[in-house]
Amino acid sequence: MSQPGTLILIMAIAVIAPLLTYGLGRWIPIPLVIFEILLGIVIGPDVLGLAHHSETINALSDLGLSMLIFLAGYEIEFATVRGDTLRRSVWAWLIALALGLGIAFALNGGAVTKSFVIGTALTSTALGTVLPILRDSGDLKGRFGTVMMAFGAVGEFGPIIAMTLLLGGSDPGRSTALLAAFAAVTAGAVFWALRPRPPWFANVIAKTLHSSAQFAVRFVMLLLAAMLGLSHAFGLDTLLGAFAAGLLTRLVLQGAAPESSELVLGKIEAMGFGFLVPVFFIVTGIDFDLAALLDGGRALALLPAFLLLFLVVRGLPVYALAPRDLNRRDRTSLMLYNSTALPLVVAITTIGLDEKALTAGEAAALVGAGMVSVLVFPLLALRLRAKSGTDVTPPTRPVHRTESW
Repeated sequence: MSQPGTLILIMAIAVIAPLLTYGLGRWIPIPLVIFEILLGIVIGPDVLGLAHHSETINALSDLGLSMLIFLAGYEIEFATVRGDTLRRSVWAWLIALALGLGIAFALNGGAVTKSFVIGTALTSTALGTVLPILRDSGDLKGRFGTVMMAFGAVGEFGPIIAMTLLLGGSDPGRSTALLAAFAAVTAGAVFWALRPRPPWFANVIAKTLHSSAQFAVRFVMLLLAAMLGLSHAFGLDTLLGAFAAGLLTRLVLQGAAPESSELVLGKIEAMGFGFLVPVFFIVTGIDFDLAALLDGGRALALLPAFLLLFLVVRGLPVYALAPRDLNRRDRTSLMLYNSTALPLVVAITTIGLDEKALTAGEAAALVGAGMVSVLVFPLLALRLRAKSGTDVTPPTRPVHRTESW
């Protein structure tokens, strides 16, 4: 099928997937991303063979991933994610990294690049993917939401740093120096973002919110493009720039125009979850190598093994280091939410395939395990939180603003 035809198919799936989520949500709350990926597989080369790649669609998919990470960065509230909770979340991820790399090296006979790819993938948390589920259920509010954001943010940000240092394709010393330089520039941008904005800045935002000028949206897109360009100029993964852009955007909007920040975020979410993010997940399904997963049995056997390793490597350190004021059910829910892994697993396995460190079957098993984790773990966590009955605040924002009903 031609490029316009493939794009029409992708957008048709983007419309059908929420309808399926809504229809089945009466019996079981299946995350929207699952339908997007599964339907992408159906139209992909291994099933119907209707969708094909093009530079335009690949570019839109990359923008979708960047937007997903950007929105995850934006959700972090510095006023609550700090202190002992932040320290616990950092230590939980560092332990997960050591555990993941150790297991990967042991299972792969010391193969360095493959072990780095698998070990890093096992430490990721799909914060951007589970945020809509958390928001709709009300779990972002209160103490549980604060802890979840801290652990989830480190689980999203940590693997990006590890990708830069371990999988960047350059000398680790040079990568560290470039990362430090990027951090210094980002720190300068944070200092600038924290400075009071002139009154005209907030006035322009307010006056153009409902006009064709849309100054705030254009400013946010400029900030995102600038951070993506900066990370690319430093030779770092662009996801690092997307995450940093989300952090900076919150600081700027909350400081300069707090009364308009929620409305601006709604417009950015509409652009992201309404267009770019679905393209990324559907293209992930199109790219999914179903034939390699089902061929020979080894890859299919690896899928449940990787799923278990997500829980062991990422989940157990989270459970062990969760704040003591959370009860057992909430700590288990925290472990399950943090063991979900998908967007970064896709990015990391893509690097592994490019470096020829992973076979197509191994990459498919990792991505498949990530898909199952996003389907199963949040459902279990939601049930535990419902039984716990603590610290749950009903969602205040209408459900159509998010990615999952």
